[in-house]
Amino acid sequence: MLYWILQKFAPLMEQMESHSTGDSRVFLTARTALASVTAFLMAIVLGPIAIRWLKNHFRERIDSDSKKLNELHAGKSKTPTMGGIFVIASIVISTLLWGDLTSRYVQLALFVAIGFATLGAVDDWIKLQTSKNGLKASHKFLLQCVLAGIVGTVLYFEQADKPQGLELLWPLGNFGIVLGVGFILWSVLVLVGSSNAVNLTDGLDGLASGCMVFAGAAFIALTYLSGHMIMADYLNIPFMQGSGELSIVMGALVGSMMGFLWFNCYPAQIFMGDTGSLALGALLALAALVTRQEVLLVIVGGVFVIETLSVILQVGWFKLTGRRIIACSPLHNHFVFKGQHELKIVVRFWIGSALLAIVGVASLKIH
Repeated sequence: MLYWILQKFAPLMEQMESHSTGDSRVFLTARTALASVTAFLMAIVLGPIAIRWLKNHFRERIDSDSKKLNELHAGKSKTPTMGGIFVIASIVISTLLWGDLTSRYVQLALFVAIGFATLGAVDDWIKLQTSKNGLKASHKFLLQCVLAGIVGTVLYFEQADKPQGLELLWPLGNFGIVLGVGFILWSVLVLVGSSNAVNLTDGLDGLASGCMVFAGAAFIALTYLSGHMIMADYLNIPFMQGSGELSIVMGALVGSMMGFLWFNCYPAQIFMGDTGSLALGALLALAALVTRQEVLLVIVGGVFVIETLSVILQVGWFKLTGRRIIACSPLHNHFVFKGQHELKIVVRFWIGSALLAIVGVASLKIH
């Protein structure tokens, strides 16, 4: 919307073109910052309204398979959940205001945000309004795959004619494997995996939202650099024309997360639920797929990866041996079981996430 208005200042744009910051002639850096600030302010304004409404309709039900975990988290019962509604609303509205709506990548980001948030909202609604524990796992997984398949197919045709657009790249040495049509299946794996990884991490006050601030900030830089021909060449990373517009979305994501964290930090006044976590994880994955930085996603989102691996290893080892590797999965629950204060666990995970984000971005120049 505002992008279109700015475009109308054509004479000014022509004078500034030689100083352009990438493939966008229209104040990409400023729009990214404004998208972040806008999303933050919207989350701050919408938060209290959403909390009051959700308190009357959707309150958290502590009902895990672990009796001890239920006892430890008993104080969280009845806390309003589905806060992802105002988080995603902040991201979408901010993107509509500051993004280039003719960009295929921005269109895909809006589809991912709304699509995965809707799926998460349905899952949350069933969980909270019925005796069921949400959607059946198989149905939920299938719907995630359908959404991811649509995104992967569109991305395939969008990037097929771009250099390295369909390659799986290893950052060190810039070694790549051409995926071809397999890129669609790869996209499904990355999108669904990242979506569920953030969902699994969302178990303590401020944990997932704080980690998303650092991971999202890293991908603001990655999408911006990937869309800047000179910087991409300097860093020896793929130049993906148009990917710079995703920095608007990532900026909005970081801003909304900081606004949400205002209410979600310990002791949390609201939880995001699957409504927020599924969409946020998928947005990170989209940014990685567009910039061809899926390997860096594993590093930048290392906390989410470790949390997911802790669940996989715990379940697998228990089925094989009947014993547990850690006290309780995901990993953050292991430390809860060991008696550590929730706030200490969360801050330490934030520190890890911040360090991994720094390492991920810094590794761009290690060849």
